[in-house]
Amino acid sequence: MLGLDLGLFFLLIACLLAACTFEFINGFHDTANAVATVIYTKSLKPHAAVVWSAIWNFFGVYFGGIAVAMGIINLLPLQVLVEQNIYHSVSMILSLILTAIIWQFSIWRLSIPCSSSHTLIGSIFGVGIAYMISNSGSAGLNWTKIIDAGLSLLISPLIGFGLTIILMFFLKKLIKKKKFFHTPEEHKKPPFWIRGVLVLTCTSVSYSHGSNDGQKGIGVIMIILICFLPARFALNPSKNAANMIGSTNVIEWYLNKTDKSKMLPKDTIVVHNAQTNIAAIKSILNKLQTPDVDSKKYNFELRKNILSLASLTPALTTCKTNFVKDDIHKFKSNIKELQSYTEFAPWWVILLVSFSLGMGTMFGWKRIVVTIGEKIGRTHLNYAQGASSGIVAASTIGFSSFLGLPVSTTHVLSSGVAGSMVYEGGLKNLQKNTIKNIALTWVITIPVTILLSGSLFLLLRSFAE
Repeated sequence: MLGLDLGLFFLLIACLLAACTFEFINGFHDTANAVATVIYTKSLKPHAAVVWSAIWNFFGVYFGGIAVAMGIINLLPLQVLVEQNIYHSVSMILSLILTAIIWQFSIWRLSIPCSSSHTLIGSIFGVGIAYMISNSGSAGLNWTKIIDAGLSLLISPLIGFGLTIILMFFLKKLIKKKKFFHTPEEHKKPPFWIRGVLVLTCTSVSYSHGSNDGQKGIGVIMIILICFLPARFALNPSKNAANMIGSTNVIEWYLNKTDKSKMLPKDTIVVHNAQTNIAAIKSILNKLQTPDVDSKKYNFELRKNILSLASLTPALTTCKTNFVKDDIHKFKSNIKELQSYTEFAPWWVILLVSFSLGMGTMFGWKRIVVTIGEKIGRTHLNYAQGASSGIVAASTIGFSSFLGLPVSTTHVLSSGVAGSMVYEGGLKNLQKNTIKNIALTWVITIPVTILLSGSLFLLLRSFAE
């Protein structure tokens, strides 16, 4: 069974089911972000809105790329991904997924919007710290990626709040039809053009959510596959590793033309490390030319050296080398070509996550919808508020997905709704208890998940010794 004994095969299935459960619960929370505005403006009936959102969440995952998924994978040190003791890897996977499931489900029960991004990144961070502690600091976390993800999560709600206020201001100036700024009338649908705008924003938020949050599930499943089956999934099985030789030769040529005698000591170290990675990659590629060699056993070594080389690229292109602008462009493009062997996800993984998120979207949505629609502001959500918060959420999430950064759909849209309420009635128009609960959850999610996932990892790992 995939080269695994029966026990490991069932553990693999259990981990995959847990990852799908995480994505299913993600749909509980984040469905509300897309459908609350169309439901509370009476643009769509609840069940029609939820099904529509589920469909576009599905499309968002399936067609939204994998940049965020790769960012999630790269948060963990390489040493964590492939341990000599596979049961330690299983401990890591179960710890981060179970933490994410427990926290998200608990907060959902309290009807508080919660960020799956915060939850997952905190869980990964906790496992990474616990791994470092248990291995005497032998594996470092990818701090660059963690800082990028942390800043994205920190700034996005502020962007949602501020941009929605600005957009409301411009809408008031540009749209002369006052109906757009009215609250929905009882038992009466809004005008067709208003419905069209709000359904479009719902669609955009759903698609953007799938393209960002869905990728987190893809990242988790790829971590599972790399841990259990590194020979199969460390490198893209649809690409021939032997074809790397062209890019490695170009990169080596550029590195060899640097004059180390004229470089700063720290730059010399960076170039030396890059040359070491290139030499290791070329050595493996030479071995692959031997007849009847099993290429799969070298896949993880290739992956490790490619990722290590890629991590040095920013330093290599900014240090005092002999590179001119054209050199830097060609160097980066060849690094990117090597990364195409490590940055992939099989179609069935994308389909599995798309289905899990889409199904989750159709269940458990009501708790969070009520919070978004009724408990953030003191006044009823009007058409302009629903449209502006949706536009800001969709554009912010879409831009973050383009940059490969995880972002909290929950906090972007709920902060957008809060911003629209403040524009209409000032701070007094917010329900303080709800805002306090959302803000408190936002603050404590990462520390709680770090502590829980780290503790779970150390506990489960002790049983695997």
